[in-house]
Amino acid sequence: MTRPRRLRWGFALLGALLVGLIIWLVLVQHKPAKAARSPVVSVTVAKVARQDVPLEITALGAAQAWQGVTINPQVSGRLTYVATEGTDVAAGQLLAQIDPAPYLAALTQAQGALKRDQAQLEDARLDLKRYQTLGAQDSIAKQQLDTQAALVKQDEGVVLADQGAVAAAQVNVNYCRIVSPVSGRVGIRLIDPGNVVSTSTTTGIVTVNEISPIAVTFTVPQGDFQRLSDVSNAFRRPLAVVALNQDTGAPLGEGELVVADNHVDQTTATVELKARFPNADKHLWPGQFVNVRLTLQTLHDAVTAPAAAINQGPNGAYAYVVGPGDVALMRPVSVVTVQDGVAVIKSGLTPGQTVVTDGQMTLRAGSKIAVAPAAPAKKPAA
Repeated sequence: MTRPRRLRWGFALLGALLVGLIIWLVLVQHKPAKAARSPVVSVTVAKVARQDVPLEITALGAAQAWQGVTINPQVSGRLTYVATEGTDVAAGQLLAQIDPAPYLAALTQAQGALKRDQAQLEDARLDLKRYQTLGAQDSIAKQQLDTQAALVKQDEGVVLADQGAVAAAQVNVNYCRIVSPVSGRVGIRLIDPGNVVSTSTTTGIVTVNEISPIAVTFTVPQGDFQRLSDVSNAFRRPLAVVALNQDTGAPLGEGELVVADNHVDQTTATVELKARFPNADKHLWPGQFVNVRLTLQTLHDAVTAPAAAINQGPNGAYAYVVGPGDVALMRPVSVVTVQDGVAVIKSGLTPGQTVVTDGQMTLRAGSKIAVAPAAPAKKPAA
């Protein structure tokens, strides 16, 4: 062999030895690693059940007086009386009194002028009757008869003007006594007795708000408005409304929807609604903010699961069901709606199944699970 051929054979032999060494190290020396065991995941669970679920719309609302009145003076004068603040008054009850003395004097003057002019009219009518008798006998000129007839009409106009003056003076006298146009609660007075008020006063003397019943106004998106219109037969059928305390969630009263605004606000795409509450216990107060819950309908005997058990994946909603041997099984689900933390299930789950409500983030299909004990209830603070 020539020297170059010997070198090539040597390199080939060396390469074969290296390959054999690598195979020996991989197949003989290297021991296969034991497969890692999947850890047991601690989760909380709940049962799928059947129950009646009310479909509701929630919104932020504000209570306002069913009728609110600001009392302004219609005549000028000294204020002599204002109703006690914070008292309940009935419609027609006295709220404020303006000194009527100057208006009574003006009424007396108007009444006196009326009586004087009525006497003059009566005298003119008597003269007209005499002239008519004489005119029939052709004893006086026709012009004199016509002049007397015109005088009677003139006096009738004067009397009519006097009657208007008496009525105007009586109106001013009546305006001195201001009564409540509605039944409600008197607010804090804005002007104290002893002050002089006038018709230019626009701030008001006192306010009266009708609290029983009371109104709650709120807005809903136009999509929810359409649902409301459908279930209420275009608002011909009243819908139940509940007002809730914003801090505690406690119910403050039950009423019904009575008014839907006649347009959609284009800036917010919402519609304003108005509900009427009897408010006999006065839990609602004008200006108070409340949460409003409006019931559309009730789904009877619906399949339900806690909303926390429903997860969203690339292929849609799914839930983990506890299978035999405490193994997590992934089940695709179809959800109708979610109300107050309860999901209404259309398909995918059946009553009696156990679903995972907490701990899903670390779960995979087939994961071993362990049910964590429920947290003990906290004792109320003393």
